[in-house]
Amino acid sequence: MELRQVEKTSELTCLQPNRFCSSLTSMADIDPKLVKQLREKTNAGMMDCKRALAESGGDIEKAEASLRTKGIASAGKKSSRATKEGVVASYIHLQGKVGVLVEVNCETDFVAKNDIFRDFVKDITLHIAAAHPLYVSREEVPERAVASERAIYEEQMKGKPENVLSKIVEGKLDKFYSTVCLLEQGFIKNPDQTIKELVATKIAELGENMVISRFTRYSVGEAICGEGAGPRAEEQTLDA
Repeated sequence: MELRQVEKTSELTCLQPNRFCSSLTSMADIDPKLVKQLREKTNAGMMDCKRALAESGGDIEKAEASLRTKGIASAGKKSSRATKEGVVASYIHLQGKVGVLVEVNCETDFVAKNDIFRDFVKDITLHIAAAHPLYVSREEVPERAVASERAIYEEQMKGKPENVLSKIVEGKLDKFYSTVCLLEQGFIKNPDQTIKELVATKIAELGENMVISRFTRYSVGEAICGEGAGPRAEEQTLDA
């Protein structure tokens, strides 16, 4: 009698609609072609892609956004970890006219030797050569440079109501940061993704904290002003 009751209860439990059972059913119904497309776009694991597609109702754009958000969250959890390993990489472009040195750090020597990490570092050197950032992050931008930009924008918007002026100026400063700060630039291979977001996806993929510590970009005939910084020079057009 007790055995029958257990079997009946178990059967009823499995038949009850709940998040776990419906999730399994949804994941089973996901088109493998969609999973493949999402993996190619995000480099996320198969089960992560399936789960994201199930949660988004099969919408690949929403699934990609979900994975990116989770990657950034995952990166945030790892950001306090020490990064004492890594590599210093170089890249020479335009027949020796442009050169880049960059230091990218990670937690272990194992990851530092990983092909995914090495390819990521190579992409960063290519990006720096092409996009000509001046600083790694907005925290590195000298206060005098920010004050100068702010004064220019305020002069341009002179006459606007104070509450509107403040919002416009802050928006223009964000645009300025996205031009001169490496982490806030759109990745040259995928302009919809910032370098900061690219770093986050690699942290999620490899499971270690990673930091772009510093870089130097050299251009023949250009004044040298130190690592990760320099004067606002004319934009260069580089071949892809």
